[in-house]
Amino acid sequence: MSTAIYFDLDGTLLTFEEPYEEIVEDVLAGHVPDPAAASERYLSTFGEHFDALEPEPYRAGMAAVCEHEDVDADPDELVDALRRAECERTTVSEDARASLDALDEENALGVLTDGVADVQRAKLEHHDLLDYFETVIVSYDVGAHKPDAAMFERAREVIDADEYVMVGDSDADIEGARVAGFTPVRVERGEDVPNFWSTLRALA
Repeated sequence: MSTAIYFDLDGTLLTFEEPYEEIVEDVLAGHVPDPAAASERYLSTFGEHFDALEPEPYRAGMAAVCEHEDVDADPDELVDALRRAECERTTVSEDARASLDALDEENALGVLTDGVADVQRAKLEHHDLLDYFETVIVSYDVGAHKPDAAMFERAREVIDADEYVMVGDSDADIEGARVAGFTPVRVERGEDVPNFWSTLRALA
């Protein structure tokens, strides 16, 4: 019996070293008098465009900051800096890599992630993860974010398997997977929680 295991990216395969809003603040520091307020404006604008699947949400967010703060900076350069920061300030645990090595032997692996395609793929490439996966499915390519059924339908279309598993850290991952007939596996972390990746390897 064949099994396809899909992984969410941010918060599942990758973890941010600090809260995301602080990463945005650091990118904007030196360009604005109040990086925290500018970060909030960026995230609000980005979120509106991202949720609506409008083109270039990163640029829309940075353009809003530049316009409101009267910043003498190129929004595209700020976008590039933030994308680099997302790559450089995320980590992949050794347990996660060991799990991918083990699971890759007998299962088809894929990534099913909400995000902008080139950014998500850049993060996978930065961390040398792309070769593990038969496919990387990104919501902006599909035209829908999880938990929309279209994401999970695309996952079935791309990898033909008898069973499907979705590993993720959000309600959208878990509820979307359950409704779509995938076996949902929620990432749990914390001092009182057994090592998630070791548990996943044992279950598989």
